[in-house]
Amino acid sequence: MSAPLPLRNIAIIAHVDHGKTTLVDQLFRQSGTFRDNQRVEERAMDSNDLEKERGITILAKPTSVEWTPEGSDQAVRINIVDTPGHADFGGEVERILSMVDGVILLVDSSEGAMPQTKFVTGKALALGLRPIVVVNKVDRPDQRIQEVLDEVFDLFVTLDANDDQLDFPVLYASGRNGYASEDPDRREGTLVPLFQKIVDYVPPPALDVDAPFTFLATLLDRDNFLGRVLTGRVQSGTIRVNDPIRALDMDGNVIETGRASKLMTFRGLERVPVEEARAGDIISLAGLAVATVANTVAAPEVAVPIKAQPIDPPTLSMRFSVNDSPMAGREGSKVTSRMIRDRLEREGESNVAIKITESADKDSFEVAGRGELQLGVLIETMRREGFELGISRPRVLYGQDENGNRTEPYETVVIDVDDEHAGTVVEKMAIRKAEMTDMRPSGGGKTRITFSAPSRGLIGYHGEFLSDTRGTGIMNRLFDKYGPYKGKIEGRKNGVLISNGNGEAVAYALGPLEERGVLFVGVGEPLYEGMIIGENAKPEDLEVNPMKSKQLTNFRSTGKDDAIRLTPPRVMTLEQAIAYIDDDEMVEVTPKSIRLRKAILDPNERKKASRKKEAA
Repeated sequence: MSAPLPLRNIAIIAHVDHGKTTLVDQLFRQSGTFRDNQRVEERAMDSNDLEKERGITILAKPTSVEWTPEGSDQAVRINIVDTPGHADFGGEVERILSMVDGVILLVDSSEGAMPQTKFVTGKALALGLRPIVVVNKVDRPDQRIQEVLDEVFDLFVTLDANDDQLDFPVLYASGRNGYASEDPDRREGTLVPLFQKIVDYVPPPALDVDAPFTFLATLLDRDNFLGRVLTGRVQSGTIRVNDPIRALDMDGNVIETGRASKLMTFRGLERVPVEEARAGDIISLAGLAVATVANTVAAPEVAVPIKAQPIDPPTLSMRFSVNDSPMAGREGSKVTSRMIRDRLEREGESNVAIKITESADKDSFEVAGRGELQLGVLIETMRREGFELGISRPRVLYGQDENGNRTEPYETVVIDVDDEHAGTVVEKMAIRKAEMTDMRPSGGGKTRITFSAPSRGLIGYHGEFLSDTRGTGIMNRLFDKYGPYKGKIEGRKNGVLISNGNGEAVAYALGPLEERGVLFVGVGEPLYEGMIIGENAKPEDLEVNPMKSKQLTNFRSTGKDDAIRLTPPRVMTLEQAIAYIDDDEMVEVTPKSIRLRKAILDPNERKKASRKKEAA
């Protein structure tokens, strides 16, 4: 059997939209992973539909390229892990970093070090990984390379980097155009300097090949033919197909025993079967039915588990319940609580940043996670799989300090906004109990404002923020800490228009309702009692009849039959709907529709519940 190739294991970390997936595309092309005539989609690593649509990386994915240094006849295998840039998916990042020996920190030459860069980089530096800094998009007309490098250095100092980590190498690159250089003024070339820097600077895995086999599961997925597939790095020893193995939990208890029925390693975008794997290899392993993320898979003689990285706790929760609206079961194929429970339990196994609790009535589930985006992606995925759900307003998870006082999660919020809108943003954030910690001009008529804000105050603010800034503002959020409870925060100011019956929306009825506020439904849409059809211009809720038809008579007069012209209704995305609803409201999610409704559909029952709440 041929000798294994020299190995390098690296993770690429960056803020959302700083270009890491595009850079990986170019690494594929220039290493010869793709044939010259092979048709490959852009952002090949963003393989799931939601990632393609949103342009963000949601799932961490390993891949590998082989590159032969100049003057050498032996290739080096570089295992690359493309990590999510959004802090909501940080559970992925924290585990992934235990698989690698070095990191490439990618920063945009204009935006610089952003809050989510701070999140992942802090985790990497704490593990002792030495970063290679790549300033990407150097061809941007608004690049400010030197200031960005100063920001990166300041960030490392803030994160308590050691002297070795502070002495980081720097490359200047354009991932889209496929070049990297140590010269900041160069605007052409290839990525050879980056390949060379990885080989020279990232150490090979310093692991014991002769010790018994151990492996820490960091990712879990399912295959229709192989069953459970665990992905991670071999920490010691060698494993061959059909070797006996067993899984240990964090306390060293044996969960199950079995055999390694299939071993796969990553070659480009594909998983390729192999007969054996050695310490340092990143592999996928099939053959176990119960073992999950953070479990140790090892040879039968191993009794001590590998220590897994602790995961930051969830900060936000939503209630997922069975859809009980009058339209339930019309569009989805998976509508029972048992199906929802099974699907959520599967998600909880593979996504360690999510916690699931079943309610006493067995019809709803409390799902806690990192943020609205993470839970929104889960709901959207379930919706596409045919599920029907009722989703409650997000609520933050409170804690307690040592004196028994209530604490709540705080976030660092960095906002880039045109100078003219800065005052409005500061005013709105102050209403939400946010404290401004920094404000500075960022060039090009823009201001960068940093706040420390309770997460509770930010729920539902993003839509209002985009309206206030005419769609030009950019908001980045990152969980910071648990701090003192800030008291009552004002929620949505406007009430809603509620349908008082079942039927279809009629133009004759919707015309006058437009004067009351903004409509969410159009002509011909099916409605039911308790469904929210629009936003009231006043603070109170208003029950209306959007199905009222014109009374036909024998008399006609001029002007009576003028065509009714309606403004197009406001159509909300899933995230906008979840952020919009109030505590007594829900979002009905089906494969084809997103509807807003009151949690209690019957108006009399609603009034009773409201009186009880006021009395309490």
